[in-house]
Amino acid sequence: MSKKKDIRALTKEELRTFFVENGDKAFRGNQVYEWLWQKSAHSFLAMTNLSKATREMLETHFVINHIKVDTMQRSKDGTVKNAVRLHDDLIVESVLIPTETRTTACVSSQVGCSLDCTFCATARLKRMRNLNPDEIYDQVAAINKESLLYYNHKLSNIVFMGMGEPLMNYNNVMKAIDKITSDEGLGMSPRRITISTSGVPKMIKKMADDEVKFNLAVSLHSAIDAIRTQIMPFNKTFPLDDLKESLRYWYEKTKRRVTYEYIVWKDINDKKEDINALIAFCKVIPCKVNLIEYNPIDDGKFQQAPKQAINNYISNLEMHDIIVNVRRSRGKDIDAACGQLANKT
Repeated sequence: MSKKKDIRALTKEELRTFFVENGDKAFRGNQVYEWLWQKSAHSFLAMTNLSKATREMLETHFVINHIKVDTMQRSKDGTVKNAVRLHDDLIVESVLIPTETRTTACVSSQVGCSLDCTFCATARLKRMRNLNPDEIYDQVAAINKESLLYYNHKLSNIVFMGMGEPLMNYNNVMKAIDKITSDEGLGMSPRRITISTSGVPKMIKKMADDEVKFNLAVSLHSAIDAIRTQIMPFNKTFPLDDLKESLRYWYEKTKRRVTYEYIVWKDINDKKEDINALIAFCKVIPCKVNLIEYNPIDDGKFQQAPKQAINNYISNLEMHDIIVNVRRSRGKDIDAACGQLANKT
């Protein structure tokens, strides 16, 4: 691995200082910063408005630890899955999800995952390391290019629902979002970004204190502690009462509704008491519920609930004026659907 410093770890001011200290003009730092973040340059050679000598000097001092799309798979429904190789040869996956009106990037925040949800393929890898801000940014830039190539329009939405628990890599995720939303970066609206968390109360409160402008989704899957602990063992550490308190805090600070992601499994959370518990949880703050189709990960322990169970959830939630949508998974044939990332790798 290179001992040179990754140039994208430098701020714009640090780049300007570097050029002054090396006998050049400060504005060269602005030019390089633009190449790195607005134009997503992967080499110094690509920085064509710099002299050859300047590019060679950068090459001597720095490296750009950019990602490489190792393999790309396209589903019959148009979903694209990238296996992304990092500079240290670890692999993460990210997904382009198209609909008729928009394209969404589903990006990863960790190699593996800090948490231990028993129904998710990624959790079986355990956490190998956090992704750096530039590695998160690169996934978005790569999917934006694919969106333009295959669908003739820019990426419209980003969801942090890939590999990893974003709130366990809080600082790097926030720095990446700053770059993605900055006019000096990709210029995307924070309102088109959703952070999905399994529920880390302390960090939900921190997001509220930091006055973030993006959306919050919580992978809930049960509003009964005993059942949630069975499928998401970390719930012992972060029980539902603590999660509720943090969500109240979030709403008080931001006045923005939360989305609850909820998979219904056969014989696990498909009973009337499960529905009633979810309805009670939904009364805590304004919210909506996305019922997500389950995607198996080959062990047979978890099975999609029958259609009637889903319909029971829908009718009961709607009876209590709770917004509910059913999310059909995309990219199942290439293991790109929710919970499947890293299933085959």
